[in-house]
Amino acid sequence: MKFEVTILGSSSATPIFNRNPTSQVLNINERLLMIDCGEGTQQQMLRYGIKYHKIEHIFISHLHGDHFFGLVGLISSMNLNGRKRPLHLFGPEKLMDILNIQFEHSDTHINFPIEFKAVKPGSAELIFETHDFTVETIPLNHRISCSGFIFKEKQRLRKVLKDKIAELEIPANYVPLLKKGIDFTDKNGKVHKAMDLTIEADEPKAYAYCSDTVCDWTYINQIYHVDTLYHEATFMHDMVDRAKATFHTTCQEAGEVAKKVGAKKLLIGHFSARYRDLSPLLIEARSVFPETYLANEGETFVI
Repeated sequence: MKFEVTILGSSSATPIFNRNPTSQVLNINERLLMIDCGEGTQQQMLRYGIKYHKIEHIFISHLHGDHFFGLVGLISSMNLNGRKRPLHLFGPEKLMDILNIQFEHSDTHINFPIEFKAVKPGSAELIFETHDFTVETIPLNHRISCSGFIFKEKQRLRKVLKDKIAELEIPANYVPLLKKGIDFTDKNGKVHKAMDLTIEADEPKAYAYCSDTVCDWTYINQIYHVDTLYHEATFMHDMVDRAKATFHTTCQEAGEVAKKVGAKKLLIGHFSARYRDLSPLLIEARSVFPETYLANEGETFVI
């Protein structure tokens, strides 16, 4: 099962130094989910080969412009390209008010359904679920209401041992039953235990997206043992006072969060425009948590 994230934007506040405001696309078994949609996201999609029509779900963390100013344009382009399938949109309650006033005053008529679910600020809730994965909100502490998101694979069925299946000449249409734990009886009446013909599936993985937040540790219970943690890291730690005043996190603090929760991998992003060279930010985070990587635009990370 594919589970990977492609970075489209990693800048905070403004586009600068060839960095665009925040946006990511998560690929879960070829189902594409967009997380935030800053200015320039359409151009980044074109640059990195991500098709408009494949985006079915968009998750907006909060209503600061660097996280959603690209959304009106993206929806308008979907409309111009003849989209008919519904778009599932998750975000703050006032998000649809903002979109509707844009469409009204530009005389734009969206010809496909936008199915909107308002995210409740300050609470952790299950907001989306499929057979393969779930999406929950993570309450964060920013200047305005802000939610992170955690995407969790569901436990898959057991894997069959192909050699044993071939040896016993078990019909292909019986394999799904073995995966569910149903024993097989051969033509001689001998029962073969499903547990002997299968092995455990891989452990389900999780990706946590912690958007803009001060590092106050209130959200860590939700993200323990995630495989990959994306955490904003707007400033270096010599500017920790500025980070706290603006409700942001430093690179050192992001590393401390990843270490505390036992993450396997940390991605840092949402970099301040004051930093042209990002290598010092990476060095600082890695001094606390070695498995840290820059959320560089165009890079894809396997969860």
